[in-house]
Amino acid sequence: MAGVADAAASAAAPGSGEDGRRGGAPEQQESGRGEPKTLWGSREPRPPAAGPGQPSPQQRTETLGFYESDRGRKKKRSPSDISLLRFISAELTRGYFLEHNEAKYTERRERVYTCLRIPKELEKLMFFGIFSCLDAFLYVFTLLPLRVFLAVFRFITLPCYGLRDRRLLQPAQVCDVLKGVILVICYFMMHYVDYSMMYHLIRGQSVIKLYIIYNMLEVADRLLSSFGQDILDALYWTATEPKERKRAHIGVIPHFFMAVLYVFAHAIFIMVQATTLNVAFNSHNKSLLTIMMSNNFVEIKGSVFKKFEKNNLFQMSNSDIKERFTNYVLLLIVCLRNMEQFSWNPDHLWVLFPDVCMVVASEIVVDIVKHAFITKFNDITADVYSEYRASLAFDLVSSRQKNAYTDYSDSVSRRMGFIPLPLAVLLIRVVTSSIKVQGVLAYVCVVLFYCGLMSLKVLNSIVLLGKSCQYVKEAKMEEKLFNPVLTATPGKPAGKQQSMFKSTQGISTDENGSTSVTSQPVHQKENTPSLLVTSNSDQFLTTPDGEEKDISQDSSELKHRSSKKDLLEIDRFTICGNRID
Repeated sequence: MAGVADAAASAAAPGSGEDGRRGGAPEQQESGRGEPKTLWGSREPRPPAAGPGQPSPQQRTETLGFYESDRGRKKKRSPSDISLLRFISAELTRGYFLEHNEAKYTERRERVYTCLRIPKELEKLMFFGIFSCLDAFLYVFTLLPLRVFLAVFRFITLPCYGLRDRRLLQPAQVCDVLKGVILVICYFMMHYVDYSMMYHLIRGQSVIKLYIIYNMLEVADRLLSSFGQDILDALYWTATEPKERKRAHIGVIPHFFMAVLYVFAHAIFIMVQATTLNVAFNSHNKSLLTIMMSNNFVEIKGSVFKKFEKNNLFQMSNSDIKERFTNYVLLLIVCLRNMEQFSWNPDHLWVLFPDVCMVVASEIVVDIVKHAFITKFNDITADVYSEYRASLAFDLVSSRQKNAYTDYSDSVSRRMGFIPLPLAVLLIRVVTSSIKVQGVLAYVCVVLFYCGLMSLKVLNSIVLLGKSCQYVKEAKMEEKLFNPVLTATPGKPAGKQQSMFKSTQGISTDENGSTSVTSQPVHQKENTPSLLVTSNSDQFLTTPDGEEKDISQDSSELKHRSSKKDLLEIDRFTICGNRID
């Protein structure tokens, strides 16, 4: 009760609050208006009296960050003006300044420019990669038969010259002979596969079944490519491994049969894939072809929304190059089979031309969209594709060196997953069954065609080699050609290895003292370190415990060089070996 009396006394005091300023008649206002109300009509409790020296709550009403002045409160607007008109006017007249967040908008603009540059940079990489695959593919038809002939001639005439070397054949010649024998055996095995029966068997299936079959064949092609190159590399190394070492393999003959079985099986899968594509081309409503093309856009969904590093994108780019070149060869096989059925009528070629262009255009569009959004979501610049191109060019240039450890066709197979042997077997089988060679004039045409292929191969190799040297110089990678990074062998520092390597490497001279310019590499001894760079995990697994200090030093040096050598170590299948960080 005392509190109520004090509140009443303070309200009745003259000059206190707003009532005192209006003439000192608070009783009449209280009786006339009642208690003060809020905007929604609910009664508001009267605030307690202010203490001495404090402003009254009625004098200073708290608003959004300031107290209303007495003058502003006298001109108070109605509730309708505050709730609607002021809100609308504020929405119509409010402004903002983009320069307050300049870095953010500059980054967004750069992303747009990056997406616009992706088609040009990607197609440059694709163009160079496709011609690299073409060079490796033409090698099987042009230079490989001549190299096999020279190897066989050397083996036959070896007794006439005497055994100057412990090896009957050079390692590269042994690999060439193995490739040639595998090609011949698989070609004759493919004669037992009836293409016409396979075509009618696939054509009798429903559209959904063919769609599933085509997807399964694409997955099988990737799996066989990943395992097939390992089989071929194991065969080549088993056949050329120095005999002084302890035997740690099952023998050359089992590896050879495994390689033949792989090439034949892979050729069969590609043949079924080409037959399915041929059925899609010859279908009346083109529904199967449309479904197969839409399958390419499904690839965007499976790859765009994943996290990609720079090395992973390089692996995907190589896979796209291989896939595009394989599709071109499949389209060539489809056109050959269709032209044969129509007696090589050139008018039918124009019927196939729109469908071929549609398939090629869909591949290009899908690759551009996929790479554009991957680079956007992962903040990767468009300049990375020039680095990828320089890495592919480095493979081509390094395969021409004297200390090369592999042929260029094999390096393309390891880098991109493109193995030319199964595809070459299938193409030879289709061409020989589609074109009948009879008479002397036909054989003359075959010889002229071979000369044309040889000219194309030589021209392509020269242009590729010149462009590769240009890309390597632009990327400043010449030092890696002449000073290769050595393997950190357990227990030996890198300096000792470089001195050992320099002592074994030099200019070879023949018996007369003149400098030799033969393409055969110098045979390295067993204690000579390898030119390949091994990962830290491999060093850890193969190193004794007492030499951990040397490993830590070597691993620290490798970490400093990792940013520049990662792309040179990544091939088509390193993701499976956990070698991509």
